[in-house]
Amino acid sequence: MKKLGLIINPIAGMGGKVGLKGTDGLSILSRALEMGAAPHSPGRAAAALKQLLGIKEHIQIVTFPGDMGETVAKQWGFSTQTLLKGIVSEKNTTREDTLRAAKELLDQKVDLLLFAGGDGTARDIYESVKTNLTVLGIPSGVKIHSAVFGCSPQQAGELALLYLNGSETREKSAEVMDIDEDLFRKGIVTAKLCGYLKIPFEKRRVQRLKAGSSISEEALHQAIAAHVITNEMNSDTLYVIGPGTTTRAVMMALQLDYSLLGVDCVVNKQLAGKDLSEEALLKLCAQYEKRKLIITPIGGQGFLLGRGNQQISSKVLRFFSRNDILVLCTPAKLHALEGSPLLIDTGDSSIDQKFSGYMRLITGYNEYVMYNVVVPGLENVH
Repeated sequence: MKKLGLIINPIAGMGGKVGLKGTDGLSILSRALEMGAAPHSPGRAAAALKQLLGIKEHIQIVTFPGDMGETVAKQWGFSTQTLLKGIVSEKNTTREDTLRAAKELLDQKVDLLLFAGGDGTARDIYESVKTNLTVLGIPSGVKIHSAVFGCSPQQAGELALLYLNGSETREKSAEVMDIDEDLFRKGIVTAKLCGYLKIPFEKRRVQRLKAGSSISEEALHQAIAAHVITNEMNSDTLYVIGPGTTTRAVMMALQLDYSLLGVDCVVNKQLAGKDLSEEALLKLCAQYEKRKLIITPIGGQGFLLGRGNQQISSKVLRFFSRNDILVLCTPAKLHALEGSPLLIDTGDSSIDQKFSGYMRLITGYNEYVMYNVVVPGLENVH
């Protein structure tokens, strides 16, 4: 019988929809809870474990109390061994809980450690196990720059299934990246390499390392922004502008205040809201009959929705049609994808499917390409 280690960081990603860009630290967690944030890591972990039901009789899940893994594992009927009862927290866990749990799984010599969280959780796992265990991340955080995660919870589960039943035995060392959250909230990205984790590897199911923008792209950003302002912006229309250096160029060209890593809104070329939460976006969207969404994919990874812009949630996206979305993307970003499609992973399958298919990308002034957008692990139906 195979032993699958499971660690869920219940608070990972809670700061996303409320615009806090992470939940590192008790003070930020308290703010997120006060703003109405709700856990979503357990649900993401459940979506991954669902892929393992076919081998349920042949694996034992070694995990930790409550929301750290036990609850979800037992919900799906897995044989479950729960460790550190009364020692680690069951709900609002701390970094120390993750460190202690990962070290415990190293001692247990599990065949695979599956964890749900973001870059901060990946960093904690690395500090505890280094390359002494094979691990795989279920993407659940706000910041997911590291290359140790499945492209979606479902694909993380699929890859875990292939690895545990011996169908996929390839492994690789993958980068663990993390950023300073305090600087991140001020619009400054300082990503650093923390180390490497050993992961099962299958190209289609593992997300790439996030790539930054080069200075040479500034002219292209300006050309794209000029095209948007001249040809795409209409009066009395709400423009929801997602995070990123490419979309930032639009705000700079309009000479408006902006949040590089947050979500801003513009109406009649004037600022209607800065660094908005999901709740604030829902209120604004309800006020306007005409709406457009301006977004850009994450460089290197190709995620269009569901990574780094969780404020633009499935609830917010229900206000938009495919024709309401303006995707801004420099040719360099497309080239870095090496032909791989753009990705959507909001956690809502109906919304993900609604926006999958070929989309028009604005790549310069009056320059476009049609590019495929898919839900990780699903065939495009458009």
